[in-house]
Amino acid sequence: MDRIGVDERRARLVRRHRLQPSERAGSALEATRSLVVLHSTDAVTVFLSVHARTDGVAPADIERELYDERSLVRVLAMRRTLFVVPRELVPVVHAAATNGVASVQRRRLEKFISDSGLSKRPSSWLDRACEAAMQELEARGEAFTSDLTKSVPVLARKLRLSPGGKWEATPSVGSRVLPQLAMEGRVVRARPRGGWTSGQYRWVPTASWLGGEIEALDRAAAQAELLRRWLAAFGPATETDIRWWTGWTAREARAALAAVPHVPVDLDGASGYVLADDLEPTERPEPCALLLPTLDPTTMGWKERDWYLGPHASILFDYNGNAGPTVWWDGRVVGGWSQRRDGEIVFELLEDVGAEAVKAVETEAERIADWLGDVRFSPGFLPPFQRGLAA
Repeated sequence: MDRIGVDERRARLVRRHRLQPSERAGSALEATRSLVVLHSTDAVTVFLSVHARTDGVAPADIERELYDERSLVRVLAMRRTLFVVPRELVPVVHAAATNGVASVQRRRLEKFISDSGLSKRPSSWLDRACEAAMQELEARGEAFTSDLTKSVPVLARKLRLSPGGKWEATPSVGSRVLPQLAMEGRVVRARPRGGWTSGQYRWVPTASWLGGEIEALDRAAAQAELLRRWLAAFGPATETDIRWWTGWTAREARAALAAVPHVPVDLDGASGYVLADDLEPTERPEPCALLLPTLDPTTMGWKERDWYLGPHASILFDYNGNAGPTVWWDGRVVGGWSQRRDGEIVFELLEDVGAEAVKAVETEAERIADWLGDVRFSPGFLPPFQRGLAA
């Protein structure tokens, strides 16, 4: 069995994820393709993830690719997480992951409808609510959830979640119907309200946004294709990594792996997998510094992270396993960073990496500050360590 050690894995990570300055992309689409998809739970992450991997790409350029050219599309997919996906990959992601998530979430929503006393026939009731939402949205062309709940009475009805419990809430039916329609491929998230740091998106019918419905693909074939692309960008990886990133069951992960030409490799005692034609060693890149944002796809790319994260997980991740902003040097995480209210980018290193590394991190912090200009942001996921830096 071939062995792929930590140094080789870090070299692959830096080069394939375009973290080396010489490997930077020229567009948001090119950067996204190198990572398969971008995390978009936090709106700012998309822009900072692209910035880290590109030269000469401004926020307005990224907005153009998202909302004018529409070469990138927001899709709820793996692990019920929101991603930005290259347009040509949308049918693959939809068949490989989103459809399964949609089925689970629909059953859950039907139970909420029943438990809230809205109907004893929740499936047909939900169908009517979805159709009412679609009719109004198609008439308007685009709308926020609040617009639709004001004009469609059924969407203004209230669900009662966790009654009597700590997390009791009464969201509108519309706040759950529109995301459900998106998971079913009928609507998409379009331009947000306000600037690019906002996560409050307009809804638009998929057919009008993309020029047609999402192509239906065979689920098994789509899963194999998604895994092939992911291994090309993130391999080698363990079965645990594959299952975690995709959100698939063990059976699904193993079936997809069996459909993709691959070979097992030794990851310093653990069993991993790479594509069959991907065993050649990677030229070691020059050490470089990176400041990656909250939930960056590289930081969140693997479940088993010790080889690039070391002992820093409990400091740089929150209690739910969400990564805060991280400082990287030579293919590994060495600290965290944040933005203060006056716009200053501040960081703290968790180990001694030497004067050269500190200077490189300072330079990268200045690059981000210059790129942001007057923009201020507050990540939705900010562990205590990074929150303390921002204070």
